[in-house]
Amino acid sequence: MKTVAVVGASSNRYKFGNQAVREFLKQGYTVVPINRRDTEIEGLKVYRSVLDVPGRIDMATIYLPPNKGLDVLVEVAEKQISEVWINPGAESPEVLQRAHELGLEPIVACSLMALGATL
Repeated sequence: MKTVAVVGASSNRYKFGNQAVREFLKQGYTVVPINRRDTEIEGLKVYRSVLDVPGRIDMATIYLPPNKGLDVLVEVAEKQISEVWINPGAESPEVLQRAHELGLEPIVACSLMALGATL
């Protein structure tokens, strides 16, 4: 199964960043929460950046406002994560332009819906 980084993971169970952690776990993915404040989310160790995660990450799903997502894209490109989802609320023309400049081909859609989750 793929390793997925949930960037903007949250300990607040009502936020999409938390729902994504739980749904990816439920579907059998190896989940790596990324959050600059928390140390544990849903029993998982939290990393401050995808660059801090040892080993390969197959997919990143981003749940951050566009202004924060711009910086994250640089880290995603550096980590060579090939599948990048930009979820609703995280997208903007600047984010998409920056992703393309970095050689990323973002999927602009809700990764939770793609999993078949009911919200």
